[in-house]
Amino acid sequence: MFAEPKILFSWLALLLSFASLFLSSWILLPAPNMFLLTLAVGAPEISPWLLLLNLLSLSLAFFYIRRYKLQRLACIFSLIGLLICGWVLVNIPLTQMQMDKAMKQGLGTNYLEQIPVQVRAKMQNNPFNLVNFFGGIALGKTRHQTDIIFATPAGVPLKMEVYQPSEVGKYPAVVVIYGGAWQYGNPHANSEFNQYIANRGYTVFAIDYRHAPKYQFPTQLDDVRTALNFIRKHAAEYEADPERMVLLGRSAGAHLAMLAAYQPDAPPIRGVVNYYGPVNLTEGYKTPPVPDPINTRAVLKAFLGGSLDQLPNQYQIASPTNYLTHPLPPTLLIYGSRDHLVEARFGRQMYKRLHEYGNTAVFLEIPWAEHAFDAVFNGVSNHLALYYTERFLAWALFKQ
Repeated sequence: MFAEPKILFSWLALLLSFASLFLSSWILLPAPNMFLLTLAVGAPEISPWLLLLNLLSLSLAFFYIRRYKLQRLACIFSLIGLLICGWVLVNIPLTQMQMDKAMKQGLGTNYLEQIPVQVRAKMQNNPFNLVNFFGGIALGKTRHQTDIIFATPAGVPLKMEVYQPSEVGKYPAVVVIYGGAWQYGNPHANSEFNQYIANRGYTVFAIDYRHAPKYQFPTQLDDVRTALNFIRKHAAEYEADPERMVLLGRSAGAHLAMLAAYQPDAPPIRGVVNYYGPVNLTEGYKTPPVPDPINTRAVLKAFLGGSLDQLPNQYQIASPTNYLTHPLPPTLLIYGSRDHLVEARFGRQMYKRLHEYGNTAVFLEIPWAEHAFDAVFNGVSNHLALYYTERFLAWALFKQ
């Protein structure tokens, strides 16, 4: 009479063990398509939760599965999942040490001392905090304005969102440019990040641009430059200091941020933050990642209007690596070692070339992270990226 529920529970425990291993496996497995990329991005970022899930499934398998073969199989699944999740957590301290070293090499061993005490007091104390991971990173109070039209090129309204500290004042400006393969996205992306940064004493401008394939390069760069001119012209209205400005972009947005900051006639820019952005479109087309879930060549064709064979000069013109000179604004580059959209090797190459030209640059690499890792705001990788990003911003915009 009681046998059937026990058998059912045993199979459910086995299923949970398999499910926890399946989710954990995407910490290591490369995603072959965009559907599975979501798992590959998210799994390492929630690895502490997955660790608990594997512990739970291991406990259920050990205590409740009575059939030896099923119990052994379930325990093996759970143990493998635990090892995979543990790999991320064990590597956090080492990654933090490497990032600390990279920041000091790039900005100077005493770079934190150049940041005013009152600014340092607002920053996170630790690169990774389990309390913040499980409870959420506090965003703080800010003021938020939406649907601000800054231009209407060809009749297309381009809008921005503005995040400001809660108190009226005059603050350094952080201009945020969203990613999306130059084809989609909007200024509301990564709103938690924008709110967090604004609460730390910055006016954050999240800007828009027209999308490929309808609008091809250099349309997107033109729109970014138009937004920068608007921000400088209306800086007082939004309590921003036009002489203290940093550009921050993600993926395609990072590409546009670098291009805009590195132009010979660029407005005064104190720094650039590049989250996993393309820097060499020619090389990106020649050697796409394997696997290639986004179809890199198709994305570049849509953005530039044709293949590398058809438009070699356009690929050169659209590559930030071809604008290197001296001096350029200090640049922070953050990439994931497991990125299968924009591989970390491109960030390393950009870092080396910036240094060759005598520019200030910092390269940070997160071993377990995929592309768009910071989409999980409370995730493991974003804790680290946020910790060092706010230090770079404070150094670039407040240093004495």
